[in-house]
Amino acid sequence: MSVRAQVLAGLATAAVAGCVPVQIQAPDRPIEINLNVNIRQEVIVRLEHDAEDLLQQNRDLF
Repeated sequence: MSVRAQVLAGLATAAVAGCVPVQIQAPDRPIEINLNVNIRQEVIVRLEHDAEDLLQQNRDLF
């Protein structure tokens, strides 16, 4: 078998293999996503209030 015939046979095989239908099916159960999220907004607010109180007590800082 010549090189050209081998290349053509390989391309034909790849083309036929690419024609296989793909089946997509929805899952039976819902997708479950677990997120581990920490919200630290309260800590930041406390720091802002502490800084505001400190500035009101020591007006000479700024």
